[in-house]
Amino acid sequence: MGAFSNLLKTPGVARIIAAQLTARFPFGMLSLAFLLHVEHNTHSYGAAGIVLAATSVGQAISGPLTSRWMGVWGMRPVLMLTLAVCLVSLVVFALAPLTLPLYMVVGFVAGLSVPPVQPAVRTIYPKMVTSSQLTPLFSLDASAQEIIWVAGPVITTFVGTQIGTTYAILLAALFLIGGGAWFIASPELGRVRIPQSKRAFGKVLQRPTVLLSTIAGFLLIGTCSAVEAGVISAFGDGSPNSGFVLAVFAIGSLAGGLILGHLPVGPWALPIRMVIVFVGITLTVFMPTSFVWLCVTLVIAGVGIAPALAVMFAIISSSVRFSDTAEAYGWAGTGQLIGAAIGSAIAGALIDKTGTVGGLFVASAFAVFGVLVPLVFKRVLPDLRGTDASPLADTEPVPVQAS
Repeated sequence: MGAFSNLLKTPGVARIIAAQLTARFPFGMLSLAFLLHVEHNTHSYGAAGIVLAATSVGQAISGPLTSRWMGVWGMRPVLMLTLAVCLVSLVVFALAPLTLPLYMVVGFVAGLSVPPVQPAVRTIYPKMVTSSQLTPLFSLDASAQEIIWVAGPVITTFVGTQIGTTYAILLAALFLIGGGAWFIASPELGRVRIPQSKRAFGKVLQRPTVLLSTIAGFLLIGTCSAVEAGVISAFGDGSPNSGFVLAVFAIGSLAGGLILGHLPVGPWALPIRMVIVFVGITLTVFMPTSFVWLCVTLVIAGVGIAPALAVMFAIISSSVRFSDTAEAYGWAGTGQLIGAAIGSAIAGALIDKTGTVGGLFVASAFAVFGVLVPLVFKRVLPDLRGTDASPLADTEPVPVQAS
């Protein structure tokens, strides 16, 4: 906690963490809001899963693309353009009378236009702190983002079930405007200029650490997405219990990040953290899906999530050039979003056929592969104990814009 306290005293760190969390807060609401809205209108979890998959595919495509655009046109222009398109898409999704195919199209556009806040801020971080502070900052960031997943599901479930699913989506749109404007106005976006990469688009995936982090993120977020669908189905779309259970899941992740975030990152760090997730998720499958039992098992699983994400961020940062960091994080985000798409789609289909246990079984299957992949390819994982996790330097001066 002392390390985190010192980080927050570093000029600008607390402010930009708060700004980017607010800007990203709508996306802790939207997957659940979309699921509730589509299920309410179509009476099918399978249909809702397909719409979520279309939305996630849109985000997956945009992640590396818009991240690379930031090196060409600058962070602020790209963020403003994507924010405007995303806002319009959310309003249409909430208010227009849509059929399932149109829900898929509008959801896809909303996903395609998600502002690349996460790649932007994780590219800025190495320019704000010392090299020894960078890994703890990634851990603090991964932990703090769980606030989104604690408050987001609770707010969305309450508004969606007690007031209306339309209002839940419009509330997310309101957060998008306010948070996005705050982040875009942050002075760091003017001080840090992402240099244009001279590598071909997608070549950063040839870095084993980037590819492994992308695959591991796919499996981890696929697990979480399937859990979300399973929990919603366990209590139905009219109960606030699902929001509280998912909040407990996120609280476990927040606690895990704060407890484990100061630990050095070695080759075993990622497999061990994924084992924690697997154990907690698997316990949900073999016991009754009661409110209390799901809270207990998912808080265990959650302990591994933020620490696992922090390891992925650190090994990417330590292995790519600064000009490639935004695109690398974009690809990692794409892996996570494809995992969300596939996890929600498969879980939704099995829930329609077998009930809640089907969704939780899908989550457990994703989690076991989440352990096996970094274990089998452990030699790819760097040993960052006592070393610098900052990005590799580019070979030419990087221009800095005036704020």
